[in-house]
Amino acid sequence: MAGKMVHFELPARDAGRAKGFWGGVFGWEFGDPMGMEYWLTRTGEDQGGAIYEADKLGLTLYFDTDDIDATLAKVKELGGAAGDKTPIPHTGWFAHCVDTEGNDFSVFQSDETVTA
Repeated sequence: MAGKMVHFELPARDAGRAKGFWGGVFGWEFGDPMGMEYWLTRTGEDQGGAIYEADKLGLTLYFDTDDIDATLAKVKELGGAAGDKTPIPHTGWFAHCVDTEGNDFSVFQSDETVTA
């Protein structure tokens, strides 16, 4: 079913402190950075998230979709804003959006055939 939360991002001014907090609260373990300051954690079989250092704070949720182009069109049709879809090589597509109330969110379509 489309619309399931599949990923989240927690920006932090101090990633080490944030990893300690979230790991302490929920027992999350974070992997090594992925070639950049971005630490992944798994929270379920097909769900996870990441912590990264940033000055702009605010949780971002990623919801899955079977057709990212149709979802982006629907977001715009219903009064939201949607950015262009961006490839994640060998993983899929994502796009940042804003709902009618100003809340940021993102959508994700799995597609292992995507190239850079």
